[in-house]
Amino acid sequence: MNTNQNILIIGFVWPEPNSSAAGIRMEQLLLLFKEWGWSVTFATPALDSNFMIDLESIGIKKKSIALNCSSFDVFIQELQPSIVLFDRFLMEEQFGWRVAEFCPNALRILDTIDLHCLRLSRQKAFKEKRDFEIIDLLTEDISKREIASILRCDCALMVSEFEMDLLKNTFKIDSSLMYYLPLLLEPISIDEIQEWLPFEERKDFIFIGNFLHEPNWNSVLYLKETIWPLIRMQMPEAVLQIYGAYPSHKVLQLHKPKQGFHIMGRVDNAQEVVSKARVVLAPLRFGAGIKGKLLEAMQCGAPSITTSIGAESMHGNLPWNGFITDNPEDFAVKAVSLYQDISLWNTSQKNGIHIIEKRYLKLDFVSNFKKLLLSLQINLKQHRLNNFMGDLLQYQTLQSSKYMSKWIEAKNKSE
Repeated sequence: MNTNQNILIIGFVWPEPNSSAAGIRMEQLLLLFKEWGWSVTFATPALDSNFMIDLESIGIKKKSIALNCSSFDVFIQELQPSIVLFDRFLMEEQFGWRVAEFCPNALRILDTIDLHCLRLSRQKAFKEKRDFEIIDLLTEDISKREIASILRCDCALMVSEFEMDLLKNTFKIDSSLMYYLPLLLEPISIDEIQEWLPFEERKDFIFIGNFLHEPNWNSVLYLKETIWPLIRMQMPEAVLQIYGAYPSHKVLQLHKPKQGFHIMGRVDNAQEVVSKARVVLAPLRFGAGIKGKLLEAMQCGAPSITTSIGAESMHGNLPWNGFITDNPEDFAVKAVSLYQDISLWNTSQKNGIHIIEKRYLKLDFVSNFKKLLLSLQINLKQHRLNNFMGDLLQYQTLQSSKYMSKWIEAKNKSE
């Protein structure tokens, strides 16, 4: 088997590791493929960003591509990738049929990041002021689109075991079409731990998250309206610093220094500010995937308080590095307790180190991930024969999406 791979990644946006966990995930994959000595091209229809990483400086070729345009067909035929990785199902919807038609022997991998249908169904249920139920997933169009995308690909990379179980048990997705690959972290060394600021030298509560992500905005609003007043009743001088990329006007309007509620906006180095904070607050009421902000807290030695949604699939059976609660009054009480109790704080910090060591070490995953990709390539024909539903959906998509796209392209030219 030729291991000198030529991999094409079709990105939803240019990678911004300082803006979101999705950006961190993409950066990790890019660097991993480069470590393996593979040729990597990153292509996206998104506009350039002021905060995107310099891909060419790390040896990755970049390419701007257009939606509904046959120029992509020429590009991929010239590139002839051996592996195509789609960044979220939306990119597979747009370009998957073109890859299948013009590069049929390329291995097609979908990086789900999180299950969009789960996140959006939970969000809808929340806004309708009712509990989320599995039937919500089964009745949403986005579920049909996302599941079809997973089936059309040769393998979907998953960051959440909960979501893998959901796909297997609710949507009957075969295990051979999914692979668990969480965020990949380096071990925390003794020297790093010794350099962490101790309890006494840390101050303030902190929240951090990209404001383009609806669960983050909702969490900040929840903090402002409900949880923070409860904390301030017990700690009148308490300060909460809210960091995150792309704060909108409605976010900035929440800045109330007299109430100890500070909207700080984007930060160049998230770990730097988290490492100085005493406690991370993340009261997420809907969402999916695993939460980069909570892993970052563990990496920085900062205990956290979150909800069952926030901690979902993140810690297995291990104790959390702080508390998990869905009750706002309890959330506030535990926040104050964690902030003031040095013994509890130190124990929680150690729990975070343990979670990373047991569940997220890069060394525990990368070798098997590489073996999976190479094995899928060797057995690709049989693998696809075993996935008849995927083949059927690919056939139907090729017929419908192809001609819809060509119609849009022709319409755009005529205008």
